[in-house]
Amino acid sequence: MANIHVENSLTITSDIVNIAEVETLIDNQSAMFKFDDDVYGKLLLAVVEAVNNAIVHGNKSDASKVVNISYIIETDFVEYIISDHGDGFDPSAIPDPTELENIEKFSGRGLFLMKNLSDEMEFSDNGRTVRLKFLLNTNDNL
Repeated sequence: MANIHVENSLTITSDIVNIAEVETLIDNQSAMFKFDDDVYGKLLLAVVEAVNNAIVHGNKSDASKVVNISYIIETDFVEYIISDHGDGFDPSAIPDPTELENIEKFSGRGLFLMKNLSDEMEFSDNGRTVRLKFLLNTNDNL
């Protein structure tokens, strides 16, 4: 199996319709690198949620602000770094959506999903940047 190393980025304006570009990017990567269906599903849901959060919560859907999406694809992992130009936030201050008092709330599940779908999740830049890492099953797919 050949080693793989791909790095690139995508910048979109803060409009929800632009999430389709991110979905297409992930679809194309999955087809090209033959991501396992489980990895593809986790990657798509978590990255789209992160981009949605950057647009809606970070940049407040202000189309004059952009979301930067960079990615690295290696033989054994895929990593996405999503950054917005908002005010930032403290990820540890977001209530756990599985706690009884939060179960019926409509918001607050995005970070929980991102954390549980990715193999690593890390915030930086005062919460304006999130790094999501997904391990690849390298037995047959690359």
